[in-house]
Amino acid sequence: MPDGLDMLLLARIQFAFTISFHILFPAFTIGLAGYLVYLEAAWLRTGRDLYRELYDFWLKLFAISFGMGVVSGIVMSYQLGTNWSGFSAATGNVLGPLLGYEVLMAFFLEASFLGVMLFGRGRVGPRMHFAATLIVAVGTLFSAFWILAANSWMQTPAGYELRDGVFHATDWLEVIFNPSLPYRFTHMVLACYLSTALVVVAVGAYHLARDPGQRHARAMLAIGLPFIAVVGTVQALVGHAHGENVHHHQPAKLAAMEGHWASYDGHAPLILFALPDEAAETNRFELAIPSVGSLVVTGSFDGAIRGLRSWPEADRPPVVPVFLSFRVMVGLGVAIIALGAFGTWWLRQGHLADHPRFLRFAVWMAPAGFVALLAGWFTAEIGRQPYVVYGLLRTADAASPVSADAVGMSLLVYVAVYLLIFGSGLFFLLELARRGPHGEEAAASGAGAEADAEGT
Repeated sequence: MPDGLDMLLLARIQFAFTISFHILFPAFTIGLAGYLVYLEAAWLRTGRDLYRELYDFWLKLFAISFGMGVVSGIVMSYQLGTNWSGFSAATGNVLGPLLGYEVLMAFFLEASFLGVMLFGRGRVGPRMHFAATLIVAVGTLFSAFWILAANSWMQTPAGYELRDGVFHATDWLEVIFNPSLPYRFTHMVLACYLSTALVVVAVGAYHLARDPGQRHARAMLAIGLPFIAVVGTVQALVGHAHGENVHHHQPAKLAAMEGHWASYDGHAPLILFALPDEAAETNRFELAIPSVGSLVVTGSFDGAIRGLRSWPEADRPPVVPVFLSFRVMVGLGVAIIALGAFGTWWLRQGHLADHPRFLRFAVWMAPAGFVALLAGWFTAEIGRQPYVVYGLLRTADAASPVSADAVGMSLLVYVAVYLLIFGSGLFFLLELARRGPHGEEAAASGAGAEADAEGT
C-alpha cells in the first residue's frame, strides 16, 4: 500500500464507499414507497387509469432499487466483523438488538408484502393490494427508524453504562429515543422523500419536453413540484432545529460545520464560504456576515459558540470535509426549494411546458437530492470523528487487527464489483425512466390538459 494509507484509513474509506452506494437505494425506496401509496390511493378514489399506469411504471423501479438495496446492505454487516471487530465487541450489546429489530419489524414486512405488490394484481382485491403497498411503505419507515436509532445513539449515546470497555443498556427507551433521534430521523425521511420527488419531477420534465401533451409527464410534475416546494421548506426548518441539537450535544462538529476556530461569547459571524486551513487554524478567503452566526445557531445575537481551538487537536474532526460537505448540502437545498417554487408557479399559471430551460434544469436536478443526502451524511459521520461513539469510543480503538494490504485489496475488489453490478443496475433504471410509463399516452393539449394535470 502507498505510504500514508494505513489500515484505519483504508477501512474507513471502504465503509464510506459501500455505505455511500447502499444509502442511495433505501433512500429511493423509502420515498418511492410513499409515492406508490399516493398513486394507488388516488386510483382507488378516482378510478382514473392514469394513476394505475403511473403506479405500475414506478413499481418496476421500486423493485429493482429494493433488490440492490438489500444486496448492498448485506456487505456492510460483514465489514463490521472483518474491519471493525473492536466496535462490534464494544457496542454489540446495545446496537445488536436495534439492528435485529430492523430486520424483524421492517425487512420482514417489506419482503413479505413486496410479493403481493409485484404479483398480486388480479390475485387479490384492489383494497388488499393497496394494503400491501401501505404495509411496505410503513416497513420502509420502520427500517429507517431502527437504523437511525442505532446511528443516532452513536452520535448522542444515552441509557448505557460502560463495564470493562463494553457498553450495556440500562434504559432501552433512552437508548432508542436518544437526544438526536427525533431530528435525525425526521431530517432523513424528508430527505428521502425529496430525493425521490426530484427523480419523479425529472422524469416528468424529460417526457414533457419531448411531448407537451404527455399526460403522465404532466401528472408527475403536478404532483412532484408542489410537494418539493412545501416539503423542501419544511426540511430547511427541520435542518435548522437539527443544527441547534448538534450545537448542544456535539459542539466540536458544529464548530467544524460553521468553520469557527475561535470561541465567541456572542455575535459570532455566519461564514458563508471559506477554505479552512487546519495547519494554521484559520480560514482562507473567508466570506462572512458579522454577528449572524450566533443568531442562526442559538437564536440570539448574544449566543455563545465554542471554537475548534478550545479542543486538543487530537479531539477535533477533520474540518475541511465537514465544512465543505455541509455547504454542498445547504446550497443544494436552496436550489431544490427554488425548483419547487418556480415550477409550482409556472404550473399554476398553465405555462410550464413553455419553459424548456426550466424543464432541462429539472432533469439535471434529478441526482441533487441524493448528492445533498450524501453530503449531509458525510457531515454527520466525519463530524463525529475521531470517535465512533461520540466522546466515548475512538475510531482507532474500534478497528480490527488486520493488515492494510488485506483491507486495501478488498477495497479494490469492492470498487470493481460495485461499479460493474450497481453501474448495470443504475443503467437499467435510467433506461426504464427514459422509456416512461406504459399505457395510453393520448391526452388533450393546451390549457385543458394542463388543468387536467393540476387536478391530480
